[in-house]
Amino acid sequence: MNSSAAGTAETATGDQVLGHGHAQGSLAKMMVGAVGIVFGDIGTSPIYAFRETFAGHHTLRPDVLHIYGVLSLIFWSMLIIVALKYVTIIMRADNKGEGGSLALLALINRSAAEGEKKKWTVGIVMLGVFATALFYGDSMITPAISVLSAVEGLTTVQAGFEPYVVPTAIGILVGLFAIQSHGTARVGALFGPIMLIYFLTLAMLGGMHIVKHPQVFYEMFNPLNALQFYLAEPLPAFIAMGSVVLSVTGAEALYADMGHFGRRPIKFSWLYFVMPALLLNYMGQGALLLSQDPAEALETVKNPFFFLAPEGLRLPLVILATMATIIASQAVISGAFSVTQQAIQLGFIPRLRITHTSEHAAGQIYIPVVNWALMIMVILLVLMFGSSSNLAAAYGIAVTGAMLIDGVLITVVLITLWKWPSWKAIPLLVIFFTIDILYFGANLLKVPDGGWFPLLIGAIAFTLLTTWAKGRKLMIDRMAEASLPIEVFIKSAATSAARVPGTAVFMTTSMTGVPHALLHNLKHNKVLHERVMLLTVRIEDVPFVGGQRRIETKDYGAGFYRIIIRYGFMEEIDVPAALAQVKACGPQFKMMDTSFFLARQTLIASARPGMAIWREKLFAWMLRNAESAMEFFKLPTNRVVELGSQVEI
Repeated sequence: MNSSAAGTAETATGDQVLGHGHAQGSLAKMMVGAVGIVFGDIGTSPIYAFRETFAGHHTLRPDVLHIYGVLSLIFWSMLIIVALKYVTIIMRADNKGEGGSLALLALINRSAAEGEKKKWTVGIVMLGVFATALFYGDSMITPAISVLSAVEGLTTVQAGFEPYVVPTAIGILVGLFAIQSHGTARVGALFGPIMLIYFLTLAMLGGMHIVKHPQVFYEMFNPLNALQFYLAEPLPAFIAMGSVVLSVTGAEALYADMGHFGRRPIKFSWLYFVMPALLLNYMGQGALLLSQDPAEALETVKNPFFFLAPEGLRLPLVILATMATIIASQAVISGAFSVTQQAIQLGFIPRLRITHTSEHAAGQIYIPVVNWALMIMVILLVLMFGSSSNLAAAYGIAVTGAMLIDGVLITVVLITLWKWPSWKAIPLLVIFFTIDILYFGANLLKVPDGGWFPLLIGAIAFTLLTTWAKGRKLMIDRMAEASLPIEVFIKSAATSAARVPGTAVFMTTSMTGVPHALLHNLKHNKVLHERVMLLTVRIEDVPFVGGQRRIETKDYGAGFYRIIIRYGFMEEIDVPAALAQVKACGPQFKMMDTSFFLARQTLIASARPGMAIWREKLFAWMLRNAESAMEFFKLPTNRVVELGSQVEI
């Protein structure tokens, strides 16, 4: 899934990301930016993926059958999953230029015909939400396994360093999370060049050993080697897929980051630079083992990536690999911020405090609660599992689960939205689902060894996401039950209530009826302002809303107006800035003459049909701890009045 989801490109230099995050600049420049951000996760996989297939929890002998079989599986997985499924097919399903599971979900919801929606929308929404939930588990494991695997390379330089691996990895991770609040634009400018050097190093290290055993070059591309491996040892081959899939973790990032770099830069970077470099490195690791005697190969296979380098260059390789894993981790952390922002806008997560760390790049955000929660969980993972090999047992199940869900979502797109004929769609889907199910099944074997962790995190996140979405809907429905038609209210109140100078803006989620805050204000203060605005902020199923669709107004007469402000799910909400653009509702808005009235609900859990009591209490807790609407909508603090009410759900 989107383990480096939309938003990871916020670390790019300012001229790489302009406007709302859409790709700008020359193709070459965007390709360098994509290499620096998008491919960090999949690019660091050679550090541990090949090793885990042979020296992990389910070991294979590093002999000709297994090495050629594994290399063939890696190549065909990259070709089918990354190049064909994601780059060629899924990346075409963009939502106004944006990618990622939530963007794809919003695209399906918006584009499907109403009759079709009723049949499968709920199931599709649940799948999309679960893919998002799995991402949070993946975003905890990726920094832990990446940084830990790189630091473990120090043991190939000096064996006595082993006791210091875990403390060093934790120190790096704490430092990484600590700098998030300062933004990453400055260090982001270095990401592209560092990753270019890293991928070139991967290719050169692999090439050095391929020339000693050139047969490996042909054997990797031969699908018969993978087939022979399966025919000779079906169960070990199936189990090996649980580790082979580590070579394609991060494939979702190509789709998720499409809005920042564009499809072409990501596609070209992958096909002509990143994929060849990765394949050369995997071939080099295989050639290294094949050129050694069996006893030596058994020792080398414990960390073949670092043994590719001559002894004198091993320490620089460790440093370079550590820098690459930090960049990969940064991308995942930034992705967590971006996915959380999208989920807030789409109504799956309560309002959280979001800090913008750049005046120029709208995509650069920092969410404190997400940052520190991730840091705590990542450190706990490092301490619990102790090594990247143990963490590899937990890694993969969230990724393969998300890939399987992406397969379901793209099935809907191909058949329902794009109207592909059966002869064209079915063969592709059969291939995709066969591979996804095999990989997901192989990773289910890891559940007792650590695969339970991302599933547990995914289940908790899914419960929170769905509880908030359901509870919010119930609360809005309950409030609407007691709503008074605005026309009736105006006839009775506009003539009888005293009017005072100024403008009152009443924030409401409903586009009909009278807001509770307006009724409470009239009841307690016995007055109405000269101009009364009923303001609703709507989040659309598109990333960005512009032009005349941004603001809609309606004049009820007697100084009453309704304003609807629309935003895309990738946009920053700023109500005062939007009101400054309103022309059709009387005089220009002046903040010092405007009061904003907000309703703060206190929920009372009840036995009424809706949700289980424990979920109602959970929703009430989430509501109490949500960020203030005043800060979320960027309202001036000295112009806000909050009026409380109780709602029974």
